[in-house]
Amino acid sequence: MALSPFHLAIPVYDLALARHFYGEVFGLAEGRSSAQWVDFDFFGHQLVIHEHPRTASQEAAHTNAVDGHDVPVPHFGVVLPWEDWERLAQRLSERGTRFVIEPHVRFQGQVGEQATLFLFDPCGNALEFKAFKDIGQLFAR
Repeated sequence: MALSPFHLAIPVYDLALARHFYGEVFGLAEGRSSAQWVDFDFFGHQLVIHEHPRTASQEAAHTNAVDGHDVPVPHFGVVLPWEDWERLAQRLSERGTRFVIEPHVRFQGQVGEQATLFLFDPCGNALEFKAFKDIGQLFAR
């Protein structure tokens, strides 16, 4: 089944800072914009950052324990091919990104083994990027 691009609009309380983060740190191509929002090509999907007052989840993230780490909730991201994930992890590291959960392989040797990393954007939105060497493990139990 071919996947369709998703559309996700998120709140940012500092549009200029978030625009720099997604455009320069991540290197995402910018699409349409206005004085209150900007859309980006988010690995083939449409991410729109909308200027909005700070939200409760941006103030203090809730976490759930997963494989010995405190995973921020809510969060979003993309499952990338392994080599693309490695390039992204390197790009973010080279730009001094502060990770919430450092790039690593989780569930090593188990069902669902995956590379993952977590970070916050400058406005407190949590992101996760992951990869599977065997994409068939994405929904494995």
